[in-house]
Amino acid sequence: MSTMRKRIHSPLSSMRPPQPQPRFRIQPISHDPDILALVNDSKALLREHEPGPVDLLRPRGGSNLFFTCEHASKRIPESLENLGLDAAHLERHIAWDIGAAGVARRLSEHFDATCVLQNYSRLVVDCNRWTHADDFATTYSEDTIIPGNMDLSDTQLAERTKLIYEPYHQTIEDHLDQREQTGRVTVLASIHTCTPVFLGESRPWHVGVLYQRDTRFAHVLMDLLRSDGTLVVGDNQPYALNDNKDYAVPVHGERRGIAHVEFEIRQDLVANDAGQSEWAERLHELLSTGVDVLEERHPELLTSKTPSHEHHTQLGH
Repeated sequence: MSTMRKRIHSPLSSMRPPQPQPRFRIQPISHDPDILALVNDSKALLREHEPGPVDLLRPRGGSNLFFTCEHASKRIPESLENLGLDAAHLERHIAWDIGAAGVARRLSEHFDATCVLQNYSRLVVDCNRWTHADDFATTYSEDTIIPGNMDLSDTQLAERTKLIYEPYHQTIEDHLDQREQTGRVTVLASIHTCTPVFLGESRPWHVGVLYQRDTRFAHVLMDLLRSDGTLVVGDNQPYALNDNKDYAVPVHGERRGIAHVEFEIRQDLVANDAGQSEWAERLHELLSTGVDVLEERHPELLTSKTPSHEHHTQLGH
């Protein structure tokens, strides 16, 4: 792996830094008291021997970096009977981001950084979507019908939201709130992978760097990745972050006004342990250097802030 330059010297952008957006608090998908009562009393979705929805690594990690992995797992609660799918479908990208968890875990170890991973498949509920999104519990993914998501009742959807989705995002929010209250700098990185071919269309990018309004950290990282000379780097490719579609980085990163980025690594590069280790080492070097460069270019992003007391608006649906 080529050594990246320690510093990049380029003119500072004259653009005024994006201002933090109003934050959102997680709110139940349903306001119907009868539905909420059923969900609160329910033990039907997750059985006692099954893991909880959140895998939390190094909650007291010493690094300013903070990792999330929304699509870490292909696990389906036993009660959902694989959502009516053959087991082979659960090995595909429709169920999880192949290799993402392995990279995220290694990065957590390399940096001594907190990492939050979702323990259940995006086919149950997608933790990188708003609860009102059409594909929050998708009925059709790529070229595959998801039988177990057809005709979900309000109670079933509310149960999945409360037991899978809300604990995941509440864990992230609680830890970020705590860091902010103690004046601790946080750099958020969300780890994802993408298919090398999507619906017959090849994707040339080895890695995509995703962002929305705030380009500061993402552009630093893209400069560094491209200086390697061996990588095809996607600028908001194969996806662009979007408030109407994505949840984790826009809400936990952009709306807090903290440094943030989402990576989309091509999954054939991280499909095994060797690839995951290689890319974790690459991103360890990248992020270490990138934070140094960010401090030069945009020190305001890495300055401890006084805890804010801004109003938290409710999440609509």
